[in-house]
Amino acid sequence: MAHSNTVLAQLLNLIDRHDFQKLENDQFKPNRRYRVLSRWGQFTTILFAQITGRVSLRDITDSLQTQASRLYHLGIGSVKRSTFADANNHRPAEFFQAFFEKSYQRCAAFAPRKKKFKFKNKLYSLDASTIDLCLSVFPWAKFRSTKGGIKLHTLLDHDGYIPAFASITDAKTSDLTYARTLTLPPGSIIVADRAYIDFSWLCSLDKRKNYLVTRLKKNIRYTVVERRPVLKSKGITSDQTIVLTGPKSGDCPIPLRRVGYKDPVTGKHYFFLTNNFHLAAKTIADIYKDRWQIELFFKWLKQNLRIKTFLGTSKNAVMTQIWIALITMLILTYMKFLAKLGKTITQIQRLLQLNLFERQDLWILFDPPLIKHKVGIQQKMLFDFS
Repeated sequence: MAHSNTVLAQLLNLIDRHDFQKLENDQFKPNRRYRVLSRWGQFTTILFAQITGRVSLRDITDSLQTQASRLYHLGIGSVKRSTFADANNHRPAEFFQAFFEKSYQRCAAFAPRKKKFKFKNKLYSLDASTIDLCLSVFPWAKFRSTKGGIKLHTLLDHDGYIPAFASITDAKTSDLTYARTLTLPPGSIIVADRAYIDFSWLCSLDKRKNYLVTRLKKNIRYTVVERRPVLKSKGITSDQTIVLTGPKSGDCPIPLRRVGYKDPVTGKHYFFLTNNFHLAAKTIADIYKDRWQIELFFKWLKQNLRIKTFLGTSKNAVMTQIWIALITMLILTYMKFLAKLGKTITQIQRLLQLNLFERQDLWILFDPPLIKHKVGIQQKMLFDFS
């Protein structure tokens, strides 16, 4: 079925431009009007690069130039490399950080509830990944004598496995520095690896009625004050209440829970530490196992979006590109949620790559037999902030 607009134009129609402009005018109004390349044009250009895998300024601008007659429906015109580079270097990346935060709120409203667990608590995975940068090209990112890099801290929402919060810091910033800034609703469960074990932070989480599930470090000293019966048939080897006794035990004087679990497949024995006493011991083990999803998130992000080949060398240009990469991931995920597409995010991205400038219905690309049931999908805006 023919369509008057290109697939890319329809994809952008999922974003309410009026709300995009409202965010710009209310919080990030420029000192002077962008005459040649608007902020929307900058966003659209980088979004195009993210979806299609373009790797350089010339590659992006030349590719768009070949489609010059179709750019009108995108709200942009031909883009010069110098203008595009200047926008990435000097327009505050914080705008796209704020846009990412709004994007998550909208996307999360359509996210399916986690299917692996019956509890109603919000479940998040917390982790960070370092993105290596060439020190000679990005001197501002120095964190070792011969190496540069930045760190992407992410809190992954297990309802839909989408990034709920993110922060980009220099590579020297510890994981715990970001963790301490988080404020989550009471009852939230955070699962993290052993790098996030800090007794004072754990105690502060408990006071806010948040829960942490992590691996127990071997050098942590404790005393067992209670032992509960376990179901060895489910791999649980121990379920204990413990009290810390080490040098920093005063930072967390509350009782904690130690759960032992033996993986029936690998035979490996794991010990988990948590302040949650309400869930079954097997559920605690399963929660930690589901932390693997954040590892998959970082892997997918680096393999499929442009966050290792950058369109500028300034800190602002790098930040801008990473924030729009995260927004792109949310847009693709939103499409999957909204239309209940039975495809992976990678499959959705590849179909878009092949058809971005084709004039056909966006949704027919993914599910032709059911298109008649998707009434009103194109009227639903992703970033409707009202």
